[in-house]
Amino acid sequence: MALPIEDYALIGDRRTAALVGRNGSIDWLCLPRFDSDACLAALLGTEDHGHWQLCPVEEFTSERRYVDGSSVLETTFTTADGVITLTDLMPRGDGRADVVRRLTGVRGTVRIRHEWMVRLDYGKVRPWVRRREIGGEHVITAVGGPDQLILRGPRLPVATDHRHNDEFEVCEGDELVFSTTWLPSHVELDDLGDLQDRIRTTIDQDEEWASRCPADVPHADVVRRSLLTLRLLTHEQTGGIVAAPTTSLPEDFGGERNWDYRYCWLRDAALTLSSLIRAGYTEEADLWRGWLLRAVAGDPQDMQIMYAVDGARRLPEHTLDHLPGYAGSTPVRIGNGAVDQHQADVLGEVMIALEHTRTAERGPDDNAWALQRALVDQLARTWDRPDNGLWEIRGVPQRFTHSRVMVWAAFDRAVRAVEEHDLPGPVEEWRAVRDRVREEVLDKGFDRDRNTFTQHYATTEVDASLLVLPLVGFLDGDDPRVLGTIAAVEADLLRDGLVLRYRTGSGVDGLSGDEHPFLACSFWLVSAYAAAGRTDDAHALFDRLVGLVNDVGLLSEEYDVGEGRMAGNFPQAFSHLALVQAAFDLSATK
Repeated sequence: MALPIEDYALIGDRRTAALVGRNGSIDWLCLPRFDSDACLAALLGTEDHGHWQLCPVEEFTSERRYVDGSSVLETTFTTADGVITLTDLMPRGDGRADVVRRLTGVRGTVRIRHEWMVRLDYGKVRPWVRRREIGGEHVITAVGGPDQLILRGPRLPVATDHRHNDEFEVCEGDELVFSTTWLPSHVELDDLGDLQDRIRTTIDQDEEWASRCPADVPHADVVRRSLLTLRLLTHEQTGGIVAAPTTSLPEDFGGERNWDYRYCWLRDAALTLSSLIRAGYTEEADLWRGWLLRAVAGDPQDMQIMYAVDGARRLPEHTLDHLPGYAGSTPVRIGNGAVDQHQADVLGEVMIALEHTRTAERGPDDNAWALQRALVDQLARTWDRPDNGLWEIRGVPQRFTHSRVMVWAAFDRAVRAVEEHDLPGPVEEWRAVRDRVREEVLDKGFDRDRNTFTQHYATTEVDASLLVLPLVGFLDGDDPRVLGTIAAVEADLLRDGLVLRYRTGSGVDGLSGDEHPFLACSFWLVSAYAAAGRTDDAHALFDRLVGLVNDVGLLSEEYDVGEGRMAGNFPQAFSHLALVQAAFDLSATK
């Protein structure tokens, strides 16, 4: 059975990522890309669906940390007989996909259990496993279809009952390095290379990047870890930014609210980029802008709300019925049916991010502006349609207030680009649409009796997404209508002091079951408090939210306050980018 979500940590090579449990078991790994099939899938099933574990045989306690400012994980196991450390990382820069695990004896003698069980196609396919020799080194290879996994190490486990197991002792001063390497099954290697140098190089690269993280923000150490996490979720070659490295970790334990987040949402990616730029990481702008141009290229009306890591468009959703799901939560989904939805807010987030790239000393890009202009012109023809909204509802499309506000933001940023950067465009037409949308929102999206904006035009319900209205400049943070909306969110959507996205009981999303407070929404409330001048409330809520990160600084999508556990896909870019933004919003109130 998989561990609690918060008991996992993330390692990655900026092409894919793995989840490592505090018990030394890697229970989730997709190779060679974030959205590839999983070869270790115990997270969504049992050990029989694939895992790789190194841990003491005897009873142990464990403590974890990331090494300095890196994405290299160090787990210290303590037993009655000794102490060992397990260092886990995915080296970068060699064009391969590798997981490296180093055991170091610290004190005494510890007996270790080693189990390596690869299952391809999300735990469904048992590969052909054999012992071989590569470059004079004995290895184990697991081959199935297009995939080949190579295990190397000073001791290789023995096959028993379709598993590879071993037990051995690690004494003080010992150092044993194991690795699993993915290659296409038709490729032959002459040499697996030196691992120690790659461990040091990976740590050095991470530390150099992390050294530039801002220190003058609240909880700077947590902000730094969030920025490093966002970096790990950015594909270093394509520039695609995934929403999370996992699929189907449940929002409602035992329920159906299980989604595949291993893709690049334009919204999430744009918000991630804005957070990175705000922290001073402007070089990421060029990489993502190039991904955007390639992914969206073509007819503007064909723009999707999400794409694969490489910009591919087809992401059909289907279920993996052989997997029992995390905590019995089914179905397990791969692909995402929301790819075909109309979400009118998306271009607003994209335009804001691209404005940030222009103002962060990157300058305008003629190709990027040509794309933006085409997309804004297309939006001028389609903005009035009902949509599925920010939360990707699977119920009846509505005219969501947040979507309309982000339509306003798209035209507002287009107008600014012309007025402030001398870029060409029909500014009078765009200004007219911007003003029309604003008037409509203030008229139809506002409940005067209660003094609050509403989730959509046909309801009196509120939605946490309304908290972003002052954050994108639609109204001032201390505007009475914003203050009334904050009060309505507090009254209707706070659960144990954290913020729900909306009330699922309204039936707006077309799904059964409930969900837990959404962490990004709680960080939005921090930012809304700051904009409203409620700085004490903002700091108090931010301190509480930071206290929810796990022992290595990671956050999932939602938080079950009653059970004190994380819920939803993990780690979640949306949660971490909202944390970064809230920290900067608080810093600006000094």
